[in-house]
Amino acid sequence: MGAPRGLDFRPVTAASWDDFEALFEARGGPKYCWCMLWRATPEERRTTRGAARKPLIRQRIEAGVPVGLLAYEAGQPVAWVSVAPRQSFHRLGGPRAKPDDIVWSLTCMFVPRPRRGHGLTRQLIQAAVAHARQAGATVLEAYPVAPGSPSYRFMGRLGAFEAAGFEFVGMAGSRRHVMRLALEGRR
Repeated sequence: MGAPRGLDFRPVTAASWDDFEALFEARGGPKYCWCMLWRATPEERRTTRGAARKPLIRQRIEAGVPVGLLAYEAGQPVAWVSVAPRQSFHRLGGPRAKPDDIVWSLTCMFVPRPRRGHGLTRQLIQAAVAHARQAGATVLEAYPVAPGSPSYRFMGRLGAFEAAGFEFVGMAGSRRHVMRLALEGRR
C-alpha cells in the first residue's frame, strides 16, 4: 500500500457506527478498549473490560457525544483519531488549562499496521486540529510519549506533535507529555 491519497475525515456518528465497528474489529484493531480507557466513568472502569466496553462507546455515539474522526480512503475507513471535549474524558491528568479556554483532547490514534509509515499520523493530527477548531475549541491538548516508551504508544509520539506546533506544558504521569496547541491564535 502506498501513501494515502484523497483521505476524507468524518466525525463518528450513529450513522457511521458500522464503519467505526469494522475498523475497531479488523485485525489488529483496538477492540480490547473501544477507546474507553480515558472516557470510562469510575463505575464503568470497575465493571467493564474488553468487549464489554463496546456498548459504552456506542451509547455515547448514539447520544451524539463527540468521540472522534474516522479517516476514509475510497469510501472505506482506514484510520481513527479520538478527539473530543476535554470534559468527556476522566483521569487524563496534567496541568490545568486557563479557566476561559475551551479545551479539546486528542487521546489516541489507530492506524492499521500495513498503513503505518505513510504519513497518516500527521494527517490524523491535522484533521483533529481542524475538527476541534471548527467545534469552537481554543486549545487542543494531546498526551504523546517519547519514542522508546513501553506504554501509551497509541497516544502518539512527541515528535509528531512537536512538528504540528504543539508545545510541552507538563507531564501526566511518568510517560505522557501534555502538549497543547493554541487554536485561533490564542495562548
